[in-house]
Amino acid sequence: MNIDTITNGYVIDHITTGNAIKIYRLLDLENIDCQVALITKAKSKKSGTKDLLKIGKLIDINLDKIAFIDPNVTINVVKADKIIEKKRIAIPEKLVNVCYCNNPRCITSNERNLDQIFNLTDKESKTYRCNYCEAILEKDTFIY
Repeated sequence: MNIDTITNGYVIDHITTGNAIKIYRLLDLENIDCQVALITKAKSKKSGTKDLLKIGKLIDINLDKIAFIDPNVTINVVKADKIIEKKRIAIPEKLVNVCYCNNPRCITSNERNLDQIFNLTDKESKTYRCNYCEAILEKDTFIY
């Protein structure tokens, strides 16, 4: 399979297999005005397989959203056909407006103008709690 290189944009690499579609949706990439390549199950020397995302435009991307889904990715910034920066990200201590609280009794369910804030409570299990109601954010069932 041949996927063209990009002139300006991002290559999000080393995504755990299956997570690229989650990142694609969370970054709302279906609504941007440029080419986006979503590659799944690409061969990887380190992990066997990996996913990749190529975004053909330098846009504002929320790194916390990417780190929430997969904190081990590498983000390559490409300008004029050259990688000018490699970004490593880490799991964020706080998530602000990345997703919504699942608890129907949370104040954020009624007060939609409140920021959706979650604090990291366990780095090993990547557990977040709602800043308002203390509900645990279920990583695989979150709403965005």
